[in-house]
Amino acid sequence: MPELPEVEVTRLSFADRIVGARIEQVRLGKPLRWPLGCEAADLVGRTVTAVRRRGKYLLIDLDRGLLLLHLGMSGSLRFDTGLPEAALHDHFDLVTTQGVLRLNDPRRFGAAVFCEGEASAPARKLLGGLGVEPLGEDFALEAFHAALKKRRAPIKQVLLAGDVVVGVGNIYASEALFLAGIRPTMPAFRISKPRAARLQAAIRQVLAKAVEKGGSTLRDFTNAHGQSGYFQFEAMVYDRAGEPCRVCGAPIRMLRQGQRATYFCRNCQKG
Repeated sequence: MPELPEVEVTRLSFADRIVGARIEQVRLGKPLRWPLGCEAADLVGRTVTAVRRRGKYLLIDLDRGLLLLHLGMSGSLRFDTGLPEAALHDHFDLVTTQGVLRLNDPRRFGAAVFCEGEASAPARKLLGGLGVEPLGEDFALEAFHAALKKRRAPIKQVLLAGDVVVGVGNIYASEALFLAGIRPTMPAFRISKPRAARLQAAIRQVLAKAVEKGGSTLRDFTNAHGQSGYFQFEAMVYDRAGEPCRVCGAPIRMLRQGQRATYFCRNCQKG
């Protein structure tokens, strides 16, 4: 599914082009994960003032209210002035004076939700439990280590939960733990402060590199220009079970944690 880097890459690919646009029409296809939260016609005439990201959510600020977009398991956004007629898996079109923002989602786990503001009940329900942004200044070592000390679950599961640090999904959790030399099965509370510092730095490094490479395209992810990502070709462990470790040469191993595949190197991740 699209993770934080893919969502950030998507944001960067259309944010500047849509700011200042006035909404002319909203077209809805088959129902998505949650209802829009207002009549589509109510959004007509409103102006886009900014596009932000919170975890895996895109926040499209309007002069009155905001739209929360989520790409779900298989969603992607396109923004262009010459998009064809909506096809089978196109479920949300925001038609503006500067182009059409279209959500394509074959599995329909994505969402487009209107909220009066971030303090409104729908926004609090979706955003209120999210942890600190890993690429922001608030991702502080002291708070990160203190939060890990309260968790007995394996560190990989804690990272995926998103309430300590948000957006470190399955691909990038495996990569960050490899870079930090930490076994994904280690209970979070056993991670020392020096190891937490290595993990904090690894999370930042992996996510920043993934954004630089356009995210990861494992199946059908593309940004709002229709371009694929390339981080998957540089992954150290993810989806490389049985292949030699790029550092020590030992075979990469795979195990299941919470029904998700975890990849690691037994030699390089001893702690």
